[in-house]
Amino acid sequence: MASDSEELSFVSFILKPGSSLHPTFLFAVDAAFALLFFVFLWSAYLTKGNPHFFVLMGIQLALWASVKWFVQELSKVPPANVTTSMETSTDKKEQ
Repeated sequence: MASDSEELSFVSFILKPGSSLHPTFLFAVDAAFALLFFVFLWSAYLTKGNPHFFVLMGIQLALWASVKWFVQELSKVPPANVTTSMETSTDKKEQ
């Protein structure tokens, strides 16, 4: 079982700016979408082809594709210069 410090470090890692491009985070997102897809697929099988599950699978696949597209576009954009509010207020005072 993982300790609290390991869980805290994983959560703090995910909440860092720019972590959405990290391969570990992207793997976790893909795993969650794949699991959700297989849950819908299994539910469709159990309900003997209920059309609602096929619609939900289509929506889920479209969401998965849009997330993958967004991450791809985000990786093309150069990182922005991040300024703190303290630097911004100092610059205003100098002017």
